[in-house]
Amino acid sequence: MSRNDEWMQRDIASLWHPCTQMKDHETLPVTPIRRGRGVWLEDFDGRRYLDAVSSWWVNIFGHANERINARIRDQLDSLEHVILSGFTHQPVIELSERLGRLTPAGLGHCFYADNGSAAVEIALKMSYHYWHNVGRPEKRRFLTITNGYHGETLGALSVGDVAIFTETYRSLLLDVLKVPAPDGFGLPREQWIDEAWEKFAHMEAALERHHHELAAVIVEPLIQCAGGMRMYPPEYLTWLREACDRYNVQLIFDEIAVGFGRTGTMFACEQASVRPDYLCLSKAITGGYLPLSVVMTTDEVYDAFYDDYASLRAFLHSHSYTGNPLACAAALATLDIFEQDSVIEANRAKAAHIERVTAPLRDHPHVGDVRQTGMVVAIEMVRDRATLEPYDFRERRGLRVFQHAMSRGAMLRPLGNVIYWMPPYVIEPEEIDFLAEVTREGLEIATGD
Repeated sequence: MSRNDEWMQRDIASLWHPCTQMKDHETLPVTPIRRGRGVWLEDFDGRRYLDAVSSWWVNIFGHANERINARIRDQLDSLEHVILSGFTHQPVIELSERLGRLTPAGLGHCFYADNGSAAVEIALKMSYHYWHNVGRPEKRRFLTITNGYHGETLGALSVGDVAIFTETYRSLLLDVLKVPAPDGFGLPREQWIDEAWEKFAHMEAALERHHHELAAVIVEPLIQCAGGMRMYPPEYLTWLREACDRYNVQLIFDEIAVGFGRTGTMFACEQASVRPDYLCLSKAITGGYLPLSVVMTTDEVYDAFYDDYASLRAFLHSHSYTGNPLACAAALATLDIFEQDSVIEANRAKAAHIERVTAPLRDHPHVGDVRQTGMVVAIEMVRDRATLEPYDFRERRGLRVFQHAMSRGAMLRPLGNVIYWMPPYVIEPEEIDFLAEVTREGLEIATGD
């Protein structure tokens, strides 16, 4: 028995994996990973796999990054954790200060948790509670766009709209208003703005009709990641900010997946030159090392909770590992790398290379769209390119791509019929070329009936 096989058997006997039908593993073995270095992962039998999805979109500076390793080791020798209620520590203070300088002006207050879903829950609760504290308790509902994803706890699921995640739990969820999302699928880039403006009419109408009962609008800026990497232009965010101001409704940006350089700017909202009332961040914030998330908000929101204890206006929300020093140290090292290595500028050249090598896939008879925003590219497989008719999800075309890619030494994990790359920023041009070759091969195998 190989070392891989031994660990596979032990895994199946004891683990229940996320986002997985465990019966699949009767024929599709799990892959035990022994170590990682840079963009590469290695299993117990010595086979290597290029991590094309940044291990669920978190690992941006490569596995076993020496600078992040060193910062965590230094922190481990002084303080591993301390309660953040009534106590504080140097890494969380420094991180909060630096985030305040990096994000749009005015987001000067950081509230920490340990994952993206928790950040969304915090933002929803904070907005609801804000309106209660300022004497507008009727403003208690939320508005969002279709096809969104914000996490898998109940509040986050409520404002999401990807049926495979939400449908089973429908009776447990909040009553949330949803309007059609802007979506450039199948359109040339120059037509995205017109399409977004057409869809924004639905948002405008919902705000006009329901603003008296709305606490906030929540969206993923620019890319609806778990919804199939559907993309839309920054102008939609500009119109949305103006409309929320006009109708006195707060705005939540979920940049959990798209923050920290993924879209071509440090934060996606920069491309629209707007500031939300709440900015949710997680995933890449620690370079893919440790769980951490943060909700950043304004003086106006903070002041609505600031009062004598007896007023009961405090935001009584907590997580045991809030602001963990080791996670904050990893986040500080991550921000150091951004600052010292001119990462955003370097990513632009890599994004241009990605665009060049994936452009030929547009001509494939079963590709309905190749779309890209920054360091994210998506290739959507369709049955009929002329009509954009999708493949039935039960055919599991994406799984065929995944299996081929693994046999070639690449970890491509499609979203249904959407093959996507979301690689670590340390990927090299020759590794991008390799991914293009594997993707082309997988596409041929997956669509060749």
